[in-house]
Amino acid sequence: MRITISGTIGSGKTTVCRLLSEALGWPTAISGHLFREMAKELGMSLEEFGRLAEQDPKYDRLIDDRLLQRARQEEDVILEGRLAGQLLRRNAIPALCVYLDAPLEVRAKRVSGREGVGLREAMDEMSAREASEALRYRRFYDIDVADRSIYDMVIDTGALTPEQVVERIIARVRGG
Repeated sequence: MRITISGTIGSGKTTVCRLLSEALGWPTAISGHLFREMAKELGMSLEEFGRLAEQDPKYDRLIDDRLLQRARQEEDVILEGRLAGQLLRRNAIPALCVYLDAPLEVRAKRVSGREGVGLREAMDEMSAREASEALRYRRFYDIDVADRSIYDMVIDTGALTPEQVVERIIARVRGG
């Protein structure tokens, strides 16, 4: 079974993906790592690279192609990315599609701690990235990232530990 983990910035996607991978023994494909690697290769900040990606869809398509290739090659794989669920649905690749979210303050605190920046700076960067992504996804894919109707599970991670989130997903995987 393929599992996609999508959601907002700071909702716990990568952490949940890692823990889920450990629990199930499945490999992962994490789009955020690919995006960060591309920005670094070009000597750009995430915000600068986001603006570049707004102008040229090839950067998002490169990430998409890698995720889809993994999904086609491996049946038991966890694919993490803002559009992972949408991509698999559009390409008729069966998957359990999970969406993670949390209140803005919780997400900003997580990002602040992870990135080693102040809370205000984290909120500003998140807002800029989310606006950039919403614009790109609408323009290049005709996807409204606020539409959660394609997801099998929508989990608010605000008051949950990552382990509790993983337990819920595993219960769904095992038919519970």
